[in-house]
Amino acid sequence: MVSGEDSTERPLRAATPPEDVPPAPRRGWLPRPRRPHHDALTPPAAPTADGPAADPPPSAEPAEQAAPGGGTGPATEADGTGNTGTGDTAGSGAKIGRRRRVPFAHAVRLPPPRQAVGAATRATRAWSRRPSGRLTLPGLFLFALVAATAAVGAVVVPSAVRAPRPVAVDDSASAGPEVPSAGPTTGVPVFPGATPTLPLGSFPSAGAVPSGPVVPPAAGRPADALGDWARVTGSKVGVSPTAMQAYGYAELVLAQTNRSCQLSWTTLAAIGYVESRHGQANGATLGADGRAVPEIIGDPLDGKGGRSLIRDTDGGLFDRDTVYDRAIGPMQFIPTTWEQVGADADNDGRKDPHDLDDAALAAGNYLCQGGRNMTIPGDWWGAILSYNDVRRYAQDVFDKAQEYGRASRT
Repeated sequence: MVSGEDSTERPLRAATPPEDVPPAPRRGWLPRPRRPHHDALTPPAAPTADGPAADPPPSAEPAEQAAPGGGTGPATEADGTGNTGTGDTAGSGAKIGRRRRVPFAHAVRLPPPRQAVGAATRATRAWSRRPSGRLTLPGLFLFALVAATAAVGAVVVPSAVRAPRPVAVDDSASAGPEVPSAGPTTGVPVFPGATPTLPLGSFPSAGAVPSGPVVPPAAGRPADALGDWARVTGSKVGVSPTAMQAYGYAELVLAQTNRSCQLSWTTLAAIGYVESRHGQANGATLGADGRAVPEIIGDPLDGKGGRSLIRDTDGGLFDRDTVYDRAIGPMQFIPTTWEQVGADADNDGRKDPHDLDDAALAAGNYLCQGGRNMTIPGDWWGAILSYNDVRRYAQDVFDKAQEYGRASRT
């Protein structure tokens, strides 16, 4: 001790921490870092009389409270939806911040579509370089090529090979008539069962219809020039020579006036048979001049019994009926149709639907109109169905023409 100093011993005072220093945390406890949204939710401090409000002190971790299960844990508070989360509160009880849980679905980050496609492409390229890829990829391409070829063939091939054929309005027959094919040399239709080298419509050399202009005899009908052929061929097919002359003469006239039609007498004879048995329906007889006596007149077209309804159009001139029209003559024309295609094939100065010569040529004019080629199956069926739009009728004409074609070649 230095001389002159006070030697009295004084006790040391305990150090007092400053008022603005927070108390030291408990042992084993570490404060958690504050999150940005905590500060965003912290309400600003109220201004004081001495000056502006000071920054709020950092919040301390809330004290542990007794958990419902009997243990200890951080204090929790419920929000309006029933979810709970820890939070800090000020002295006044105001809510300062809350920790929220982010749903898992929103936390997953998907790559952009372009990156996903690129990744898939790179993975496929890498797989194709492996042995399994080198074996599988060619097989997949081959399978796709075969499938595409089969799909195209299933659509294109049937439509290409399907023969055009009109559809009749009569559905009473379950199956339509068979389409004749074209002959190998002449192009004339060959019906099923006929000899392929002899197309339907051709005739034996001894009984063929004379070609070139027909020279009519000095007296009588022009068709008399075919008398010899009509007798020979008619005896084979079972048709009277007078009717055969009418059908053969109509074929020759059309071969000169409408060369592209190429209509055969067998088609005309088949229609004549189906319509009137070659001018012998209703007890009629076909005279040597080709006229059916008595006149063959059909039932009135009054819309009954499946018949069409056609009011009188000729004033009874041809059908002797002034109320309804009727089919007339050996080829059974309606008066309005006869006025359009009627012909004078016997050069008697009048167009008579009851004369088979005139009626056969008129029927040929009707079948050949519109530029039809009767050697084309579609045109042949279209012509017959335009004559009578009933499938059963067209089938009967087809069958009879086939029969005449076969018989004429024996």
